[in-house]
Amino acid sequence: MQEYERKQLLERVERESATVGVDIPETIDVQGEKIDLQTFVFEIKRRETVPPGERDRVEQAKKNLRRERLERIERIEEGDIPRERGEELARSIIGIDRALNALESLGSTDLEREQQAKQAADRKRWLSFLKKALGREDDQSPRRGR
Repeated sequence: MQEYERKQLLERVERESATVGVDIPETIDVQGEKIDLQTFVFEIKRRETVPPGERDRVEQAKKNLRRERLERIERIEEGDIPRERGEELARSIIGIDRALNALESLGSTDLEREQQAKQAADRKRWLSFLKKALGREDDQSPRRGR
């Protein structure tokens, strides 16, 4: 592969619009393991949120896909590969990006934790309001009326 061809492929995979209209690959080899990527992504996406039991699995899958993406980019950058192989790698990288975009766009993965955080923030704002309303800006100020 010529150097200019290598640069074209790398530019193509880095384009923000590269994943537009691209399908998630049905299967992909990640770290030597064959994964039914399309089935996995669609199975996770059809739920409104990621269930607690699946959260670790989804995070691990995203981590593995990112690692595989980097390795494939390095093969294009540094490898002495024919143009056809470079094209295959570029298509697979864009497919991985499409899968990552789908997995990253999942909503909040822990609604209960999010609700608790909102309640804690509400309590903190309420206590701050009460302190200001009662003239006790900080906890160190002397109490009035004693």
